[in-house]
Amino acid sequence: MAPIRLLYIDDDPALRRLVSKEFERHGYSVQLAATGEEGLRRLRAGGIDVVALDHYMPGQDGLQTLASIRADPDAPPVVYVTGSEEGRVAIAALKAGAADYVIKDVGGEFLALLRVAIEGALAQAKLQREKEEAEAEVRATRDRFEALAAERAVLLREVNHRVGNSLQLVSSFLLMQSDMSHDAHVKGALASAYGRVLAIAQVHKRLYTSDDVRTVALDSYLHALVADIGASAAAGNGWLSLAADPVAVDPDRAVAVGVIVTELIINVMKHAYPSGKGPVRVALHAPSGSDIRLCVEDDGIGTRSRSAEGSTGLGQLIIAAMAVKLGAVVTVHASDRGTRVVVDFPGAEATQVVD
Repeated sequence: MAPIRLLYIDDDPALRRLVSKEFERHGYSVQLAATGEEGLRRLRAGGIDVVALDHYMPGQDGLQTLASIRADPDAPPVVYVTGSEEGRVAIAALKAGAADYVIKDVGGEFLALLRVAIEGALAQAKLQREKEEAEAEVRATRDRFEALAAERAVLLREVNHRVGNSLQLVSSFLLMQSDMSHDAHVKGALASAYGRVLAIAQVHKRLYTSDDVRTVALDSYLHALVADIGASAAAGNGWLSLAADPVAVDPDRAVAVGVIVTELIINVMKHAYPSGKGPVRVALHAPSGSDIRLCVEDDGIGTRSRSAEGSTGLGQLIIAAMAVKLGAVVTVHASDRGTRVVVDFPGAEATQVVD
């Protein structure tokens, strides 16, 4: 084990010799300086583990020398040495950055205490270095994690961008094919498929245009989805409306909500108004702050008067599957004039957004 390298700064030559002899006897490597200036020059040369510093010295005193030493963040620890009547000085030294202090005596009995203080200061300095190294490693790990998280977010946005563009292309193909078909059933099936693809594509669009790829603003998403469905239906302005509270959910739940809304709107378009188009109202509310309620209602002929002719039941199966995904309860309120479908689902995984 390498010897402890001690620099002892004191203007008393007898004490310097005494300290050198005593500490070398205990295996220390001792360097001596008679003034603060000389001690600072020796420190700058390097190779010192700990400093013992006397207070009273010609020229630059101990406190001034201590301040110069502590100005260097990499300086070794300092044990301050004071006279028996200098408690105030010792306190000032501790406030100035000394690791410890020792009160000296003429007979040299303080040397044992000085050695204990020096070894304690070295142990304290070692612990401090280890703490700083551990904190630096934690910061470096955190910075690496944050950099990886930022890179992952960028990659996810890029993936969502590409997926969204592809789904938008597929939905456009479906709409074009529907327009070109002369069979009403084929046109209806293609239009339904278009709406389903569009519901998923809109989620990916929300993700690649957002800074947070973990959540989707459900109200903004539904506004865009309802606008797209209304535009594609070409049924005139104002027939399809939305009122939505600001709510954010994870992407999977957003897809499920979007698909349910799409299927319910398609169902209204197919069956509620046999003689033409009528109003469809969509509403999204979080009344309790945790549970979420989705409503889709119309003023049509009501479910009891609707004919199931030509219906495959696929829409109902899709709604049921998405309801299971949401943990939702679907309730249908029907009358002779109008139908109201209510979807209640827990918002435990959702966070209400406050503007």
